Amino acid sequence: MQITRNGSQPSCKGPAEYFTGYVRVDPLFQAPAPGRVTGGLVTFEPGARSNWHTHPRGQTLIVMSGVGWTQCWGEPKQEIKPGDVIWCPPGEKHWHGATLTTAMSHIAIQEHNGDGKVVEWLERVSDEQYRE
Repeated sequence: MQITRNGSQPSCKGPAEYFTGYVRVDPLFQAPAPGRVTGGLVTFEPGARSNWHTHPRGQTLIVMSGVGWTQCWGEPKQEIKPGDVIWCPPGEKHWHGATLTTAMSHIAIQEHNGDGKVVEWLERVSDEQYRE
């Protein structure tokens, strides 16, 4: 058994090349081989959001606090709240983030294909797309 103590892994700012606005990422776990799953707590300040992106093996989000939005390509934006669990299938182009006025935190869980890669980052979500 391995216990990773709270506060033992440093928080980091979500890179500006992948996020709009202020985003904090707190790593939670990365399963040792042969496991492939990773997880982190991601906090979006009001107006912050991810770029469009995909995951090779899908992604599960568990909303912990606040109110946010998520959207799959070609579909309407949806509101997400604490307790909501979102499954995004492999290869589905999507984004997620806070609303204009409320921060949102979620746990993000995803797997890699054996190469360590869990996400394919794409273009920014435009202000127009975000506000639609």
